[in-house]
Amino acid sequence: MKYVVILGDGMADYRQSFLDNKTPLMVANKPFIDSLAKVSEVGLCQTVPCSLKPGSDVANLSVLGYNPLECYSGRSPLEAASIGIALKDTDITARANLVTLSNEKEYADKTMIDYSAGEITTAEATELIGYLASHLNNDKYSLYAGISYRHCMVIDNGSLMGDLTPPHDITGKPIKEHLPTSEGGKELLEIMKKSYELLSNHPINKKRIEEGKNPANSLWFWGDGTKPNLESFYDKFSLKGGIISAVDLLKGIGKLAKMQVIEVEGATGNYDTNFVGKANACVEGLKNGLDFVYLHMEAPDECGHHGDAKNKIYSIEQIDNVVKIIYDGLKEMGEDFAFLILPDHPTPLSIMTHCSDPVPYLLYNSKNKVKGVQSYDEQNASDTKIFEKEGYKLIQKLFNC
Repeated sequence: MKYVVILGDGMADYRQSFLDNKTPLMVANKPFIDSLAKVSEVGLCQTVPCSLKPGSDVANLSVLGYNPLECYSGRSPLEAASIGIALKDTDITARANLVTLSNEKEYADKTMIDYSAGEITTAEATELIGYLASHLNNDKYSLYAGISYRHCMVIDNGSLMGDLTPPHDITGKPIKEHLPTSEGGKELLEIMKKSYELLSNHPINKKRIEEGKNPANSLWFWGDGTKPNLESFYDKFSLKGGIISAVDLLKGIGKLAKMQVIEVEGATGNYDTNFVGKANACVEGLKNGLDFVYLHMEAPDECGHHGDAKNKIYSIEQIDNVVKIIYDGLKEMGEDFAFLILPDHPTPLSIMTHCSDPVPYLLYNSKNKVKGVQSYDEQNASDTKIFEKEGYKLIQKLFNC
């Protein structure tokens, strides 16, 4: 038996007036997923415990079968694992975004224009982070390059700050009310201010402005945490697992869970990602001895953060094709298999950030078909009255279905 989780990050949404009071899942042309919905269990799942913030870190740990109330120690340490940073027990990490801020003279008077600096390329970002590190790193603070706008700061013998705001939560808003005020946070704020001074006239940013792109003119810190400790996925479930994702967060979770992290050429973490390459890599992983693959696609979430309805719908339609490719590949292998299709959390277009609402899931078993619903979306999932209130238990339904 082969098992696959197909995770459309942030895929769930609210009904939008500009979509005829429908959600992107309702509007998207997804004939294959909808055909599975007719013979699958469809319901709602609470992936984010009420006491935690609705981040992709918490939600994906939950979907993978780890109780975040027991194992979550912050987002950035998971990303640090992907980057390959060896953390000490006394280290504190913080996610370091390259962002675009407005150009008011005083830092506190600026506005968050773009939390991703125009989806800056990894090559450009690596050069900028190296430049900043040469000026900012010292015995206490060490800056490491990640992918695109996503990077990491390690603080030696630091303390958790607790007042760092995700930049995607304040897109288009003044930053003044969201600047850190804790003791450690104030030190990071000074680094943010210094980064703005260093980056404003960097040749890469001058070129980006000339090309009509958003400059990466500041660091922005958030998601602080401590060294994590995850049980091996194999030890937990007795299955050989692999994970496919474009983003450091998921790769870090995979590494910490001792899963096989499968790299895919052209995987970007946005709607221009190599959807087909990810699907084929999933099938190959299952052919080559894996029992379970967690296929994470970031694109709907990124589109949600940008309020981009067109490409959120497009991304869902590409995920439909991903599901078909994997289905056909497993049929060709002659394997029995089960799919769990769901988002980790909603990222509604109207609020452009995450929320903690329950998410719709679809549970398909090739040898145990059930009476399902007409199509996979938020309303049909709610109408079934099937509800899993503890998200980390949903994966056991996949393994037992």
